[in-house]
Amino acid sequence: MSNPSFSNQVVEVNSPGLDAKAIRLLVLDIDGTIAGVSNTIREPVLRAIRAVQAKGIHVAIATGRMYRSALRFHQHVGSTLPVMAYQGAWIQDPISQKVLRHSPVSEPMVLQLLEHFEEPELRSLLSVHFYINDQLYVRELTSATKAYSERSGIQPIVVGDLRNTLSIAEPTKVLALCDDTTVIENLLGTLRKRYTPAELYLTTSVATFFEATHPSVNKGTAVRYLAEEILGLDAANVMAIGDNFNDLEMLEYAGIGVAMGDAPAEVQAIAQWVAPTVEKDGAAAAIEMFLL
Repeated sequence: MSNPSFSNQVVEVNSPGLDAKAIRLLVLDIDGTIAGVSNTIREPVLRAIRAVQAKGIHVAIATGRMYRSALRFHQHVGSTLPVMAYQGAWIQDPISQKVLRHSPVSEPMVLQLLEHFEEPELRSLLSVHFYINDQLYVRELTSATKAYSERSGIQPIVVGDLRNTLSIAEPTKVLALCDDTTVIENLLGTLRKRYTPAELYLTTSVATFFEATHPSVNKGTAVRYLAEEILGLDAANVMAIGDNFNDLEMLEYAGIGVAMGDAPAEVQAIAQWVAPTVEKDGAAAAIEMFLL
């Protein structure tokens, strides 16, 4: 497969020792990587994915999204592998419906986070989401939550005090949304000083999302589990493509890590290659560059 439209967008590969022939697993983030403004996968990206699969290379999805929200993308790319959802906190096989891994946030940590979110200077600014048993619970239906619901295709359950949900189960993920990215940056900075990586995994998947999961959770550990324990591969057999801070660990783990063109500078810096943006079908360009 060849597409000359990408020829003027090639960025220098950071590591000359890459072995693209060793790749047996391609892992794709969703938002900002294979799905842009349209919230769908564009045809050039789909063609590239299908061409890779025709060569016998596995394709998997690793996303911060809920499992139910990620499922249509998994089905669209024709993957037969488990879905790595919630940054890898929830790994489920759509064929057997079996949840292979689930690492929720502990109740004490959840209560501490909620107490911080409800401080007077933050309460009116944040929309807080709890994800329990692949359902979305919110304290109120804000404009930010409505926009999130529309893009994700998930109907939120309004409960008022989110503490009431903890009798159901511990949340898979805790999310705080704010349209003011400075608020999210400050929140992330404050809580990273308060909690060590051994207590909570804190990240952003987009600039307006603050996300907290179990400390063992990130896309890197999820991809390692899929590659090594499910498929019997190692890091050298994996190529991963992502666009944001929650993709850092999987790009570092993979033998070939590709950052999208509009990824933050810190993410681009650790990648072996920087692709064009999602709206310019950068994932297709990366697949063609290394695998086709």
